[in-house]
Amino acid sequence: MTTQPPDGTYAGPLTRPWPRAAAAVVAGALPALTFPTPSLWWLAYVALVPWLSLIRTAPCARRAALDGWLGGGGFLLAVHHWLLPSLHVFILVLAALLGLLWAPWGVLVKRLMGGSPGPARAAAALFAVPSGWLMVELARSWEYLGGPWGLFGASQWQVAPALKLASTGGIWLVTFLLVALNTAVSTVIWASRARITGLVGLVGCAAVVAGVWWWAPSPRPAGTVRIALVQPGVVDGAGSVQHRFDRQEELTRKLAGQRVDLVVWGESGVGGDLAQHPGLRDRLTALSRAVGADLLVNVDARRSDRPGIFKSSVLVGPGGPTGERYDKMRLVPFGEYVPARSLLGWATSVGRAAGEDRMRGERPVVMRLPASPSAPEGLRIGPLVCFESAFPDMSRQLARDGAQVIVAQSSTSTFQQSWAPWQHASLAALRAAETWRPVVHATLTGVSTVAGPQGRAVGAPLGTDRSEAAVREVPLARGTSPYVRYGDWVVLVSLAVVACTCAAEGVRLMRRNVRKPARKRP
Repeated sequence: MTTQPPDGTYAGPLTRPWPRAAAAVVAGALPALTFPTPSLWWLAYVALVPWLSLIRTAPCARRAALDGWLGGGGFLLAVHHWLLPSLHVFILVLAALLGLLWAPWGVLVKRLMGGSPGPARAAAALFAVPSGWLMVELARSWEYLGGPWGLFGASQWQVAPALKLASTGGIWLVTFLLVALNTAVSTVIWASRARITGLVGLVGCAAVVAGVWWWAPSPRPAGTVRIALVQPGVVDGAGSVQHRFDRQEELTRKLAGQRVDLVVWGESGVGGDLAQHPGLRDRLTALSRAVGADLLVNVDARRSDRPGIFKSSVLVGPGGPTGERYDKMRLVPFGEYVPARSLLGWATSVGRAAGEDRMRGERPVVMRLPASPSAPEGLRIGPLVCFESAFPDMSRQLARDGAQVIVAQSSTSTFQQSWAPWQHASLAALRAAETWRPVVHATLTGVSTVAGPQGRAVGAPLGTDRSEAAVREVPLARGTSPYVRYGDWVVLVSLAVVACTCAAEGVRLMRRNVRKPARKRP
């Protein structure tokens, strides 16, 4: 039987190293169930409580750091388990390395929530623990560490109050409040001397959500445009690139007469540079004339004017390619390039890592379509490619640059039977809510979807079993969201909280050392 001494630590199985390590991994993995496909979004409100409860019972800071590390590794493995067929054993190495980011967070949790904290320490935890978590997510959001896939707040992509929070403080505000809520619940359960503080924390989280829901501004309607998503479905085998192009062409021709303003193809829908392959260019140009709308295609090929392979969004009108092309700026580690290839190039022999690095674009691009009845001044679109839709700053920059619609071209065909397609599609709602700009998420094999300016779904998504072209009446919006206007202010506040917490801890340690009585000489 497990007992709990007065100091808040536990005696029992979790005091032994291996059972405790296993418990940390499982507790860290639990929040993964809040993301699609399971989509147990409500579990996010208590999903961190087992992990927090384990860390607070650590006998020392070193053990707390290990609990944080193992839990972080478990979380990353669970959220990204669908990468296993591509990376094989390397996914374990990546999870172990990135899981280290949670080690300092574990020490922070132990310091503020360990033992039997009083009201002051519990109040500090309500701000510092979420801030520390946000620093971890900020660090792992760096594109060279894999990018911001699986941010905790992204689990709330279909919850209207959470989307309103995202418009105010981005995904960071949603994450902060989720972790604060879990911290408050854990305090109510375990901190007998600070239960009132925990209850105040719960009420405070609810008050923030209610306040933002009632008083935060909303976008103003600005008409609609008709945008078609072309999803060819799974096309495998020899000549798949050409067969996929043919299927997309066939589906697009069916849109003739449907008065669409823009047709969007998925990532890598065109396998040859249009300058080097005039046949492809002419077919796309004729297709645009037949449909009566511009086509936004994605070319995955070597460029004729620059060395290397690029993934480029290209707008093709009735007169041929028009406007600027957008070259993908943020590449998928191992999928599109191998970091430090001279050291990690062996990853290509154990998985499906990129044999040759893709080249990077230099800047975001906003494209303008020709004038139409629904957009007399010409619709302005901001393209993103693949997992770039996971980066809040990229869609925010496009909105600041004047984009009226954000278009994300993706594939995810490698992970067809996994959680990945639905996880990726869910990001459209978050980016739309943050920017007040509709997001069109077009893929090769599903899931394709459209989110309106407030993050609500526009029409039914096209699942991974569909091969069709679907037209959506996409609402536009005027105005600038608080997140676009003020940026990552939640991150800055959290950084200040962590800095103050570290400074206070430093002062505490100095005072304790000063108060230590000097040893008597023999």
